[in-house]
Amino acid sequence: MEVRGWCMQVAAALLVTACAAQSPASRLDQYVGSVPPAADQPLPAERPLHAAMIVLSDTTAPDAAPSLPDEARLKVIEELREELSRGYPVIIDKFIPATGNALDDDGRERQWIDLAGRYGTDYVLVVILSSTEQEYPTSVFLGWTTHRQPGFRRDNWSLAEAALLDGRTGGVLLRAEGRAWATLDSPTAPGISQWYPVIYLRPQDPERRIWPPTYEGAPITLRLVAMKQAVQRLASNFQRAWIAQRDRELAAAPLR
Repeated sequence: MEVRGWCMQVAAALLVTACAAQSPASRLDQYVGSVPPAADQPLPAERPLHAAMIVLSDTTAPDAAPSLPDEARLKVIEELREELSRGYPVIIDKFIPATGNALDDDGRERQWIDLAGRYGTDYVLVVILSSTEQEYPTSVFLGWTTHRQPGFRRDNWSLAEAALLDGRTGGVLLRAEGRAWATLDSPTAPGISQWYPVIYLRPQDPERRIWPPTYEGAPITLRLVAMKQAVQRLASNFQRAWIAQRDRELAAAPLR
């Protein structure tokens, strides 16, 4: 029975890891189209590049988690702005409010051009935030190693995607994304608040424990922790994508 139980735990862990690699599905194409950056539209030469940023929350997936509350969402936006400003080629000096800027399925390029003109910017960084969640029974331990009790775990997979658009043409210059996975462990029975609920970043930092400020707000804290991690990875991947695109442009440039 012990071997069987161990095998079942391993199988469950592998299944969850596989889900983490696939969820949530990308939502960026629905906002900027699926056409990759054009080879004949190189990255701007000026440094730094000044852009306006719009951050949209997408909850259209069937298993989507609720959007972050306004205060938590503002923390995520500020986190991204700070990460992008640390030696990156793009400076975010304008914010475009998400409200009142819903986009139709047709004429995306024209809508982005109009939006850029309305806010007086040549470049727009479109950021899409999405996440999915699932909850299932598990065992929690008092003192981390003994006194097993019934509980439940909530997994949150967060995705932050970005596309840098030319505000004069509506074309996509660069795309990048960042993904993160975090879990919330809670007991079924109350009264052990010194240990639970607790949040873990998975799989890169499984030993770091994050305690939510309140039991009722734990799911919101879970979503905030995961999304902030996703945003940090988006910023790093955006820089890598910029460098890779520049390298391709230099390699394709004719020799003089």
